[in-house]
Amino acid sequence: MSGKCPGSDMRNITAGVYACPKCGYAVEIFSDEMRRRCPQCREWVEKKETPSCVQWCPSARSCLGEERWKSVMDALGKTSEE
Repeated sequence: MSGKCPGSDMRNITAGVYACPKCGYAVEIFSDEMRRRCPQCREWVEKKETPSCVQWCPSARSCLGEERWKSVMDALGKTSEE
């Protein structure tokens, strides 16, 4: 097992769009970011939920093992099929 998480590969980054709470501008925030400044009004825009890498990383199942991955997903309130 290597010391590097296979999910940290920058090719696996995803993006979400969040409305600025001050001006409503659509701000793109990537999966490796927690917040970003609105380019229109400079207000901080934060993600609604802080995602665990277990939720978005395609390697999470192999990193954790199937049983632990399922228990973490259950604790997060996510179904294994999402």
